[in-house]
Amino acid sequence: MSVENIVEFLHSYGVWAILISFLLMMFQSVIAPLPTFLITFANAAVFGWWQGALLSWTSAMAGSLVCFYIARIAGRDLVERLDKNFSLTALDSYFDRYGKHTILICRLLPFVSFDFVSYAAGLTAIKPLPFLIATGIGQLPATIVYSYVGSNLSGNTKTILFGLLSMFALFIAIYIFKQL
Repeated sequence: MSVENIVEFLHSYGVWAILISFLLMMFQSVIAPLPTFLITFANAAVFGWWQGALLSWTSAMAGSLVCFYIARIAGRDLVERLDKNFSLTALDSYFDRYGKHTILICRLLPFVSFDFVSYAAGLTAIKPLPFLIATGIGQLPATIVYSYVGSNLSGNTKTILFGLLSMFALFIAIYIFKQL
């Protein structure tokens, strides 16, 4: 699957392309069949960089809430039933104190799974609003960058630049963790 394939797919829905893109991003959040950046690049190509960024950001936020509530409603009991010796109490106390900061940092790091963070947060006692705020703030920079880059580049240049940006983000993350 390529950005061009997703662009063609979205164009095929005409006026419904925004809704289809929104649903595709939500589906991606829950099941993760496509990398998020591909959809974000495609949204920028189809709708323009800032409209694509807004669409990608809002639909990813909605998808993160779906994952959060799936874990909140079904996951906690399931985890505790699968392992009788495992308790989420320690995780709850950590997330009560550092949850929003942990989520914010994870959202800023491009190599941390978006879905994993949403599902994991749903297993904890963190309230939905701090989760949503940390998610929104944390994912906004990458969404803006991917949308802007996606609207201005095409083909192999996108792949090369994405690789370089990912490596740069990794180096920054390593530096930050070493400072902590």
